[in-house]
Amino acid sequence: MDARLNLFASPVTGKFFKYINSAGKVVTDSTLPAATQELVKIRASQINGCGMCLDMHTKDAAAAGETAQRLNLVAAWREATVFSEAERAALELTEQGTRIADAAGVPDEVWANAAKHYDEDQLAALVALIALINAYNRVNVIVRQPAGDYQPGMFD
Repeated sequence: MDARLNLFASPVTGKFFKYINSAGKVVTDSTLPAATQELVKIRASQINGCGMCLDMHTKDAAAAGETAQRLNLVAAWREATVFSEAERAALELTEQGTRIADAAGVPDEVWANAAKHYDEDQLAALVALIALINAYNRVNVIVRQPAGDYQPGMFD
C-alpha cells in the first residue's frame, strides 16, 4: 500500500511538520509523565484508526519500557486493572477530547476528574497532546499512510 501523498517530499507538509513537531516538543518536555503521553497517543490513534501512529507509539512505548500487557489493554482501559487512576483520567479525557462531536464537548465531570490528578501545567500539556495526536492522526488517515515499518527513534 502506498500513501496518497508523500508527506516527506512535499515542501508544504515539510514546513507543517516542522512546526507541529516543535509544538510536540513542548509537550514532550513538560512534566506530564512520559508513559501517560504514550498511552494518550495510543488511545487517540486507536479511536481514529491511525495505523501509522499506532505502529509508532506502541513501538516507542515498548522501547521505553512499557509492558506488553499495558499496551495490549489500552483499548479496554476501563476494564483493566493495570492503569493508575491518573492514567485512567487521562485516557477518559483523551476519548472525550477525540470524540468531541459525539457528546458536543467534554463533560465537566471528565475535566474535574483529570484536574484531580494533574496540575495546571500538566493539564495544559494533556490538552495540547490530545489536540496534537488528533492532528497527526487526521493527516495520516487522510493520506492513508502505511503502517508497519516504523523503527523507534527514526524520526528523532
